[in-house]
Amino acid sequence: MGNNSGRLIVVTGPFGAGLKDIVADVLERRADLITVIPVTARKKKDGEVDGDRFYYYDLEGWNELKETGDLLETTELAGNDYGTSRRLVEEGLRSGKHVLLTIEPERAAQVKQNMPEAFCVYVEPKDPEQLKARYARSARNSFELTARLELAREQREEAVYCDARVDSTDLNAAEKELERLIDQL
Repeated sequence: MGNNSGRLIVVTGPFGAGLKDIVADVLERRADLITVIPVTARKKKDGEVDGDRFYYYDLEGWNELKETGDLLETTELAGNDYGTSRRLVEEGLRSGKHVLLTIEPERAAQVKQNMPEAFCVYVEPKDPEQLKARYARSARNSFELTARLELAREQREEAVYCDARVDSTDLNAAEKELERLIDQL
């Protein structure tokens, strides 16, 4: 990519880390950041418009995306395929802006593998007890709480592919730290 290209920034972390709030506020303040619309092979629901929340593909189109290497990452949820288009990311980067993706750790690892130059930031509270307290507010039972904490621990340990970590104990401080990292790119 040329000198006028932006950088792909992947923000990831466990459920409950505050990613959506942090990223929404940073996106609102910064004109140098854009997002890309995800792609999916699921059927449109009534009232959904292609290019609004998703770009929709039939199975043939989805398989073509896979065969041509256009999918930076994919996941299946409830029997439906979702992903991020390399072409859409590259178009965004050529605009001179940074492209920011907020995705689950497993998907972030795929992006980093398929586009190693991406800058990956792992976000979570430094104190595991804070994540536990956040989970306890929404967990239906102790089994669910334990399972979420175990998944968060595994994600933290596997996130060696990330280039930086941000403590989300204080969401305002986390926003400032994310912006500082972006400014250094």
